[in-house]
Amino acid sequence: MTLTSAPTASADVAAPAPPLAARARSIGGSPVRDILAVTARPEVINFAGGLPAPELFDADAIAAAFDAVLAEAPAQALQYSTTEGEPTLRTALAERTSVRGLPTTADDVLVTTGSQQALSLLATALVEPGDTVLVEEPCYLAALQAFGFAGARVLGVPGDADGPDPEALAELVVRERPKLLYTVPTFQNPTGRTVPAERRAALAGVAARHGLWIVEDDPYGELRFEGERVPWIAAHEEAADRTVLLGSFSKVMAPGLRLGWLRAPAELRRACAIAKQAADLHTPTVNQLAAARYLADNDLDAHVARVAAVYGERRDAMLAGLANVLPEGSSWQRPEGGMFLWVRLPSAYDTTALLGEVVRHDVAYVPGAPFFAGRPDRSTLRLCFVTETPDRIGEGLRRLGEGLKG
Repeated sequence: MTLTSAPTASADVAAPAPPLAARARSIGGSPVRDILAVTARPEVINFAGGLPAPELFDADAIAAAFDAVLAEAPAQALQYSTTEGEPTLRTALAERTSVRGLPTTADDVLVTTGSQQALSLLATALVEPGDTVLVEEPCYLAALQAFGFAGARVLGVPGDADGPDPEALAELVVRERPKLLYTVPTFQNPTGRTVPAERRAALAGVAARHGLWIVEDDPYGELRFEGERVPWIAAHEEAADRTVLLGSFSKVMAPGLRLGWLRAPAELRRACAIAKQAADLHTPTVNQLAAARYLADNDLDAHVARVAAVYGERRDAMLAGLANVLPEGSSWQRPEGGMFLWVRLPSAYDTTALLGEVVRHDVAYVPGAPFFAGRPDRSTLRLCFVTETPDRIGEGLRRLGEGLKG
């Protein structure tokens, strides 16, 4: 009897490595991050990134908070922490949330490594591959990425200048049976719009009647320049058991701290904590303790008011110059706060195709198309007005006008 064996790979020919997961192959990178590589050049006036103005960081007070924590409690600050977050910070966050009209205890809060991680944790805890997720149209780009990586089928909810249409939402919920609606109702990224109180109540009502989670992301809400604060959707009692509120220190303290949080009903919060254990065990202890110390020793609200005053001047500078540089027939909204302004050019314009020419004039924006879950409006673009000074904004708009002429 003759014995044979399977052929073996040649010693000098390696077999290919296994392929990437399908989700890693199908989900593209962030065009905002790609554009930031271009805008790193100092001569480029940057209307593209959603970057807070670094000269307004309360750097000395933040440094003092880190110094105090490391001097007084180095063993704690440099040690592992609980997944849910440092109790002092959770308590401070609960107090700030309660003062703003939503009674909250420390046990209601999970500290996350930036609010972006909160989105990933929620996607892990709530979304099975193939589940439907509803989003605003247009939508915060990184939310589209987070839900896409979870394997969700992402659908945009039709809306208008006031946000998602509650009737359209109800129809989609009945027809598609989605898991959740994701929304940034205050100074939205990318449009800067704010959902009025009446519509927030209507959205909460849809969630209550039809069985839907609402993920309410609020990274910009404290950056108000004018008008009255609008209560959170999460403050509506009928949706209290199905609303998740996300917050962040990135826009009001410093993004480099990577500190965010979520407030959610107990069962979902526990599921997110388990997902976080698998992701990073816990958010850096020293950052949490320093943030808590900063809140104890400083008036964050006063600091935010100073930042908002500067940002309001920069918004006004951008609004004052747009009409002189944009093509006839363009339109835009006046945000009451936040960081972004949304522009719609005449339909013949494709802002993605035009970007290269505009960048050659040493100014940059973000094309609107990537922010859409469905059919994109290619004539739109997002401008960030907070990173540059009024003089630089005026010069940047002049360059933008020249670049749009092609």
